[in-house]
Amino acid sequence: MDWNLTEVTDYVTYHAVDNEDFLASDDTVKIRFLNVGERTLRRAFKGYAIPNEASYLFACVLNANFNDTTVMAQRGIAGFSIDGISFTFKDWAKKELDDLITDDIRDLISEANPDIDGNNGRIKWVTL
Repeated sequence: MDWNLTEVTDYVTYHAVDNEDFLASDDTVKIRFLNVGERTLRRAFKGYAIPNEASYLFACVLNANFNDTTVMAQRGIAGFSIDGISFTFKDWAKKELDDLITDDIRDLISEANPDIDGNNGRIKWVTL
């Protein structure tokens, strides 16, 4: 997909709570997170229309979870230290991409698919 980064930046600036990592990224990194986010949402919500805004917000979530520091937790590193500054990650810090989809992203997808959603406006996860 061709992303309009001006539109993405405007939306993220005013609608994403944790946007610092995304906004500080160069265009290549932004596009990578947008592409991965959209692909993950399409896989997680097969048959649903995915609004661009959901992809924008999810790109911010992914960027925050895969920034220079937290990417180590995603890779399973328990802790590290640099010049006396220490970071320790909990064992629950490593998550699948689908686990990072927030309620506000699910709500945007629900609102964009009123004919599909049968859960009173909320997409719910079911484990069999």
